[in-house]
Amino acid sequence: MLCNRVKELRARHGFSQSDLGSLVGVTRQTIGFIEKGEFSPSIALSLRLAKHLKVNVDELFWLEGEEKENE
Repeated sequence: MLCNRVKELRARHGFSQSDLGSLVGVTRQTIGFIEKGEFSPSIALSLRLAKHLKVNVDELFWLEGEEKENE
């Protein structure tokens, strides 16, 4: 399973799901599914999310059972 920090970082930057979705070109629902781990984003979407959340992709997403890169 793909784990992520999207919700945490989105809140830190003061974005709603709709705000972040608009910035990266997806719906609010897609952001919600990503945050809950129900949808794995494409590489392109992962890069756009990381850019707007001001982190590297490997700080935003990691595989379950593996350590996060920033720990």
